[in-house]
Amino acid sequence: MSEALIDERALSKLQWRCRRGLLENDLFIERFFQRFSTTLTVGQADALGALMDLSDNDLLDVHLARKSLAQVDAQLDRADVHEVLKMLREPL
Repeated sequence: MSEALIDERALSKLQWRCRRGLLENDLFIERFFQRFSTTLTVGQADALGALMDLSDNDLLDVHLARKSLAQVDAQLDRADVHEVLKMLREPL
């Protein structure tokens, strides 16, 4: 996973891509960017982008641990995605 920090333009594109249809997901993602936008690495951004490929309901289920990553998409069951999911779950 790349340890280089994500640049401002890529961060802006990622934030736009992370807009969701469910308010609950938007709240979790907004909190994530408030906390990590200045320290987000390229690798973490890639993993977050992979999570954004999930449907809104699957994303919420994974976030709330109602389903595992392996249950919703076995390809997402990897260390970098688990790291970002842990970051998403961190309270402010």
